Amino acid sequence: MIKTIYSWLLALILFGTVSAQQQILIPMDASQTDHLKAYGVIFNHISDGYPSKWLLNYRGGSFMTVVNNDIERKARLRNVSYEIVSGGEAASIVATVESPGSNTSVVNLEKTPKIAVYTPNQALPWDDAVTLALTYAEVEYDKVWDVEVLEGKLSEYDWLHLHHEDFTGQYGKFWARYQNMPWYITQVRQMEAMASELGFSKVSEQKKAVAREIKSYVGNGGFLFSMCSGTDTFDIALAAENVDIVPSQFDGDPVDPNAQNLLDYSKTFAFTDFSVELSPYQYEHANIDVPVAIREIDQSLDFFTLFEFSAKWDPVPTMLTQNHVSSVRGFYGQTTAFRAERVKSSVVVLAESPGREQVKYLHGNYGNGTFTFYAGHDPEDYTHMVNDPPTDLALHPNSPGYRLILNNILFPAAKKQKRKT
Repeated sequence: MIKTIYSWLLALILFGTVSAQQQILIPMDASQTDHLKAYGVIFNHISDGYPSKWLLNYRGGSFMTVVNNDIERKARLRNVSYEIVSGGEAASIVATVESPGSNTSVVNLEKTPKIAVYTPNQALPWDDAVTLALTYAEVEYDKVWDVEVLEGKLSEYDWLHLHHEDFTGQYGKFWARYQNMPWYITQVRQMEAMASELGFSKVSEQKKAVAREIKSYVGNGGFLFSMCSGTDTFDIALAAENVDIVPSQFDGDPVDPNAQNLLDYSKTFAFTDFSVELSPYQYEHANIDVPVAIREIDQSLDFFTLFEFSAKWDPVPTMLTQNHVSSVRGFYGQTTAFRAERVKSSVVVLAESPGREQVKYLHGNYGNGTFTFYAGHDPEDYTHMVNDPPTDLALHPNSPGYRLILNNILFPAAKKQKRKT
């Protein structure tokens, strides 16, 4: 009886004066017709000045906000499922979610982040899952590249995604296979010209400077998200700040003969004790990634599992893992998965492949900001290759793999809470 009274009082406090108003509930369980568009609906509703609630672990991480004609219209136009609940029903839902015995919680979403995607202006022969997700969900973002980063423009943004960049300055290590392809030749020429204009002796030095600026951005409170090779190459560039790890095929001079011993792991975000791959013929940057030869698993059996966290005590990792399933289909990339033994003990592992010591999704803090790394290229294209067509997300509106990306654009909107990681 006491617990029941406590729960109802808490619900009234949480909902305040709006508890008597009708609410719109956007379910995120298996009943949702378009999970990805749902993120865009709630994101833009918050951007328009309407605080909302994220019901962690309740029906797949559902959203609730005050009813108005605008959000109903947007949801209908985007084929997003929703339910209208009375003020009393809304208070009952909140009471249930906040009850002490449940692993659920209410998070207030108050102000959406300003988003930037670090990506080149020139077209490359592969797409980017994050920009596909943002575009499909109808979430606005700006593009930034090396010039903007080095000019200090990142301070204008709250959330930054790293396109599948090679921060070591080795052009993705595509040289062995694609050195004679027009797109590769054009990319190298453009990057070398930019480095010269910006006063750098070579592209690898420019990329190290960019990585340092991004690191400073996170330290000052920025939210960083990255996928595929934008994860491990970022940390490799930080560790190799004062050492040449780039073969002559990429920068015209030889690798430092003592390169491996000069790496400084204290400068990295997520990875430690790794060895860099110094051969230009190997399509790997370091032994952080789990390559195809080691994975040896049938596609039908390739899954990774999301960890369950305490919604009340660990709201950040809980937000990042909200989904309507707990097991997600795996997918490849230049960086497909992280070797568990290379992940720092200070990092929170969000998802891994059971029994294989392979981390797929991780999160950590640096200074006043956070970073989240998600391995793989495209959650709905198992072996996405160069020149493959972009994934049509209209065919995958309920993709659990893409949901993990969109969780990341919403969690900065949450009211500041104590993080226990």
